[in-house]
Amino acid sequence: MYLSKFNTKCGPMVAIADEEKLHLLEFENRKGLEKEIEQFKLKSKSAIVSGKNKILSLIEEELTQYFAGTLKNFKTPIAFSGTPFQQKVWKELQNIPYGETKSYADIAKAIGKPTGFRAVGNANGSNQLAVIVPCHRVIKSDGKLCGYAAGIDRKQILLNLEKSGK
Repeated sequence: MYLSKFNTKCGPMVAIADEEKLHLLEFENRKGLEKEIEQFKLKSKSAIVSGKNKILSLIEEELTQYFAGTLKNFKTPIAFSGTPFQQKVWKELQNIPYGETKSYADIAKAIGKPTGFRAVGNANGSNQLAVIVPCHRVIKSDGKLCGYAAGIDRKQILLNLEKSGK
């Protein structure tokens, strides 16, 4: 596994990938990131070294395009590392169109768990593929922003970027 850091218009990001898939993409100042990386190392039973490969180069290029407003759909292959429920939520997040938002309740209904909006919120918070799996597009039912591990200000910036680039 390779770890790479790069700058974006929304702050520095950290990515981890093997030769085939992206496993982690987070903003560098995300609370608990070091612990998250350590847990990933243990779970994957892999050494993580600084470096680049084709997957890390691809996600860096795609993020550059995304932040420039010219990319709406990511093609970088990803690997989900979570429970079946979390993976179901994350796959549903990928169905939220660029520039749009859905509520936690909307996601819960879409996956067949209409009363599971709190569990959806927990799964959303466990997403390890920031931006590419767009947990920033999930808001409260009343339209207010909440719950973004990289910070509400950053969530607002991402939403504004997508609305202006639509």
